[in-house]
Amino acid sequence: MPTFSLPLADEAATERLGAALAARLRPRDVVALEGGLGAGKTTLARAILRAAAGDPALIVPSPTFTLVEVYETPAASWWHFDLYRLEQPEQVFELGWEEARADGVALVEWAERLGPLLPRERLTVRLAIAGEGRHAILEGEARFGDV
Repeated sequence: MPTFSLPLADEAATERLGAALAARLRPRDVVALEGGLGAGKTTLARAILRAAAGDPALIVPSPTFTLVEVYETPAASWWHFDLYRLEQPEQVFELGWEEARADGVALVEWAERLGPLLPRERLTVRLAIAGEGRHAILEGEARFGDV
């Protein structure tokens, strides 16, 4: 799988990455967002969703407590999952996982909690704090390699 490494100096850089990804994502895509607390998973998901909706002011709350938020755009339904509180991978089915996978785009924070349910065909974005900014490592299909 192709791997791409990218420094994110500030929030604007994260927003640019989000816009670039949103332009490439299609229904049935899964983006696995990985990284520790405060690494920027929600910030990147928010940037992707705002770009996909064409609305830079779109309110995108963290789904930490709701576990999933759904956004409708003309191109697709966008499912923003936060699986931090998931106790068993199978619990994701109660959140609409099958519907998201059938015709939506799934952005999954704490994707590693899906265990064997995490699709092999996905884009994984690993985020880490790096000095004053962040660092992203993208691994996935070739169409994402030129972000």
